[in-house]
Formats: sequence, structure tokens, C-alpha cells
Amino acid sequence: MTTTTTAPTSTTVLDATGVTMRFGGLTAVRDVDLKVNTGEIVGLIGPNGAGKTTFFNCLTGLYVPTEGKVAYKGTVLPPKPHLVTQAGIARTFQNIRLFANMTVLENVLVGRHTRTKEGLWSALLRLPGFKRAEEASRARAMELLEFTGLAAKADHLARNLPYGEQRKLEIARALASEPGLLLLDEPTAGMNPQETRAAEELIFAIRDKGIAVLVIEHDIRFIMNLCDRVAVLVQGEKIVEGPAEVVQADERVIAAYLGEPFEGAPGKEEAAEVEAAEAEADAQSTTEGDEK
Repeated sequence: MTTTTTAPTSTTVLDATGVTMRFGGLTAVRDVDLKVNTGEIVGLIGPNGAGKTTFFNCLTGLYVPTEGKVAYKGTVLPPKPHLVTQAGIARTFQNIRLFANMTVLENVLVGRHTRTKEGLWSALLRLPGFKRAEEASRARAMELLEFTGLAAKADHLARNLPYGEQRKLEIARALASEPGLLLLDEPTAGMNPQETRAAEELIFAIRDKGIAVLVIEHDIRFIMNLCDRVAVLVQGEKIVEGPAEVVQADERVIAAYLGEPFEGAPGKEEAAEVEAAEAEADAQSTTEGDEK
């Protein structure tokens, strides 16, 4: 008797099509398509000024793409960060953005806000429904701290954590919104080899929980060991996408990382302009967030 097993079908979690982002007359991201499926870890790499973080910002609603669309599980996302989070996409940032004077546990509880349904009056009057929701959020936050190895430091101030543990806390806070897709912007930046290995194991564990992962990273070895697929951006354009061994062998990728021009590649001046435009847009969005 022959037994036939059916492999689980992979569904598309993220579908970005034709994403273009212009700052005035400067194009930072040009006509980029990218899909991420359930059970996948996908890497996004490229030299400085390639438009990686700008593309991330388009995916998460921080920027409104000039052209193209971003869909999560078949639904086009509104260009509002909190609505993108509610839909099921969470992210971390290249520069750590924790609440330094709040405890580790409190930082994770902040990430639960999109999944709590109790209103203002329930909170002010401390009604039974609010108390139950508060207890459930606290229990879930402690589960995530256990998962990331930070449970023993739940009552520590975030600012007192070592750098590698602050990165873990950012991930725990992102996971608190119960995402189906986690976007990690340079999760190993500034880490030593031991911390990098721990980050790799944590990302694999996140994937094993059924959460799809999209990672920006400069550490090429880390990305190639971690990811099922890798896409390469060079000056805002996706030049290649595929398994690690295919990407590593691509002459255009090698040329981009060695600083050697290839046919159609933009010059250093254009790269510098893209970096400057991204920095200005990030500063503007940060200022607007502070004013709110």
C-alpha cells in the first residue's frame, strides 16, 4: 500500500508590485516587485543607498509609494503604519527605538495595543473586561520575553540592557502585535559573532512559529545562511532574486559589492543623492511623529 502525503500549500503573505518611491525628481525605489510566502525567510540586500529602508517604509505605511501597491494576504494595505500593524505586519528599525525609561515588560506591553479591544471608559473605570484584557496582555508579554530569553529581565529598564538584548526586546515588542509577517531592518547591526548567532537562531524560531520574515541586512554571510530567497536592490532597482547560491554567483551582485560599475548602473553622485533624500524623509517623518 502506498501512502501519499500532501505538502502544505504555501500562501502569499506579502505581495508588493511595481513599488516606486520618488522624492521630488529623485527616484529612490523603482518598480520593485517582491513576494513573501508563509514559512519563508526572505532577505533584501544591497549596497548603501540602494533603497532598502525606503522600500521597507513603503511596505509599512511610513511612506506612500508614488506608484505600485502593497498587499497583505490579498488585501491592499492603507498607507498608515497603525493600520498596517493591525493588518498583521510588524517591523523593527535599523536604529533601535525602545522606550528607554520603561521596563522591558512595559515595552512589550506597548506592542500589544493593537490587539486589545477595551475602550477608554473601560480603562478609566477599571471595568472587569479591562482587567481581564490587561492580565491576558501581561501573560502574553511574559511568554514573548520567555521566547526571546528576556524573562529574567522583565523589570529592568530597557536602557540598561546590553545592546544585543535591546535588539531582542525590539523583536519581542514587534511580535506582541501577533504579526503574520515580521520585517527586520538590520537586526544584527553592531552585534558581535555570538550575538549574531543568537539572532539567527531566534529568527529561525520565529519562522518555525509560522511567521514569515523579511530581513534587510549588510552581513552577507548571515543573510545567505539564513534566507530561503534573497533579493538584491542596487540604486532602487531589483537586479536579481533567487536562492542564496544563485545570488552569490551573479556577476552584477559581485560588481555592486566590489564597487565595480556594470551596464546601466548609476554613478556615485546619484547614490549619494538617494541616501540624502532617504535621510531627509526619515528626519521629516520622525519630526511629524514627535509633533503628534
